[in-house]
Parts: sequence; structure tokens; C-alpha cells
Amino acid sequence: MYFLELGGEDDAFAAREAESAAADVRPIAPGLALANAVVPERVRGLAYAHRASELLGRTDADLASARALLEAASIDRDRDATVAVRATDVHGSTGVSTECAERELGQVLVDRGFSVDLEDPDYLLRVAFSEGQFERDEDGRGDLLSNAEGGVDESVSVCALGWLAAESVRDFGTRAPTDKPFFQPGSMDPLLARAVANVAGARPGATILDPMCGTGGVLVEAGLVGADVVGTDAQAKMVDGARTNLEHFLERDEPSPTGVSRGSWHVGRGDATRLPFADGAVDGVVFDAPYGRQSKIDTHRLEDLVSGALSEARRIASRAVVVADRSWASEARQAGWNLEAAFERRVHRSLTRYVLALE
Repeated sequence: MYFLELGGEDDAFAAREAESAAADVRPIAPGLALANAVVPERVRGLAYAHRASELLGRTDADLASARALLEAASIDRDRDATVAVRATDVHGSTGVSTECAERELGQVLVDRGFSVDLEDPDYLLRVAFSEGQFERDEDGRGDLLSNAEGGVDESVSVCALGWLAAESVRDFGTRAPTDKPFFQPGSMDPLLARAVANVAGARPGATILDPMCGTGGVLVEAGLVGADVVGTDAQAKMVDGARTNLEHFLERDEPSPTGVSRGSWHVGRGDATRLPFADGAVDGVVFDAPYGRQSKIDTHRLEDLVSGALSEARRIASRAVVVADRSWASEARQAGWNLEAAFERRVHRSLTRYVLALE
């Protein structure tokens, strides 16, 4: 069993992305989730989950309970190994002093025969304290609420302890849209681009298509976690720009920061409603639909473009993720998709992004 430390403000979305790297993900408190198994190299490629740790135990979110748990826990680590403790108070929700927690829990480990090495320990004990509102859905799984609407089921107080197994590579700031070789206003930030690529199934051995690839941001993130990526766009300017960005980030000999080989890439000009691919040709499709108030579309009405793209995606893949400034759920169902999950992500006062995960 593992516990995950989720990041960002939308735990449900973070947990959904984490399912690309872990089995049976289920939130247990704000910022925390459990999983039955994890794939460490995929955890390194997550955007909205920061760490996965092998669960030692969980208790109430106070230092006395954490200490009692650690004193009683069965620890199967080599006593000649060095250890360190790192604690976090999720969203500052518990008021627990993380400095005191690290010091007291570190002393417990010393008392049990371990040596402490704060700089380069053999094992790192993660301790996460969290309190907040929690609701269980119909199948008994947890679903975190950002507010009290919908009837909060219970308040939770959780401290989870575990040995760090993997953590995500936080290098997204090096790929900010404005820092890419080719930039256009409105480009998706790399955190969201990585997350939707993961939800679409990006991983080594998979092929991911973006039929409205724009500057290629989603393709870059999918390629960095090892997927082979293919992009099309109706505008020659965007095709050329996406090629520039993909060449810059994916045409390198060394492994990507996530530790896997970068995927191959291909980009060409094309119509998202008439894709030149055989049925079932790719593993996943992901696209950021044009925003009606901001984009000029020369060849299609926006509704026809999105509906056509959804139909083509259904023909060539079994999974898709759509990002837009409105929900296209009705059009997705008409195209033959099942709506597996839907999320709303507020960008700023005048823009909310809708994310649809389709199966």
C-alpha cells in the first residue's frame, strides 16, 4: 500500500491523473490519497501528484499520534541504513509544527537503531498531516469537495507515514509557454498539458495524437514521459512552430528528466474532422478545442469542428481527453464516447477550462 501527496487545488483531478501511475487510487483527506501499487517511473512524470511513499501506517493528524504509530510500527529497513524525516502540513490545515515533527520522529528512528543523515539518507520517511471536509460517493470511495455544496459527509483528520518510493520531477518552469522557441498567446501551461497527456494514456510504448496541436505543448509533455506523439493542425504556421518546439525538447540523446527515453514525434498539416489515420491507429487522443471568443476558424463552425474531431478520435482511439472553455459532453456522447470523468479548472476570472476524460 502507498500514500500519494497530491498537489494543486483540485484533488479529484490530481487523483484522476495519478491513476496513470498507480492502481486503485482513492483520496483519504485533502491532498492525500492511497493506492494499492505504483509504477515509480510514471510517478516521476506526474504533474499534480508530488510523491508516492510506501505506507507505514496512518493515524490522527497530531504529533502524539504520529509518534505512537512510528514507535509501534514494524520497520523492515536495514538498521545500518541512514534515514531522515520530512514532514508536511497539507494546506496548513492542522497547525502541526513540521520542524518539531521531523525532530521528534527522527529521534524515534534513532532510538530504534537508525543513524540520521539529513543530506543524503538511504531512506526518507515522509509524514503528511491533513484535516478537512470529505465525502464518500456511492461506491464507497472518497471524493474531496472544494466547498460544502453537495452535503459533506464527514470531517477527517489524517496523518500518513511512509518510506518515499518516488517523486515527480518538478521541472515545468523550464517549459513555460513564453520560454519555448515558438510561442502563441493562449498556449496551455505545461502542468495541465502533462496532466491531460497522462490521463490520455501517455507512457513508453503508447502513441498519442493531438489533432489540434497548436504550439505542440501537449505533445512535448507526452513525449517527455516516453510516448510517441503525432500532431496535426489546420494552420501551417502552427505546424511549423510545433515542429520547432518538439525538435527543441524531444530531439536529445539523453533520457528526459523523468528518466525515460523521449518519444518519437511527427507533425503535419491536417483537418481534425478528416484525419489520415486507420481505425484504432493510436492509443489516445487529446486536444485543446478552440475557444469561441478568441479563435478564428476558417473552414468549420466551431460546433462542427469539435463534433467532427470527436467522431474521428472515436474512430482511431479508445481513449480521449478534451480541454475547452465549455463542456462538450453532449457532443462527445453523440460521437459514441462514454464520459468517464469531467473537471472544471478555473484559469482566471473570465476563463474556466473544462476537461473531459472519455472512454
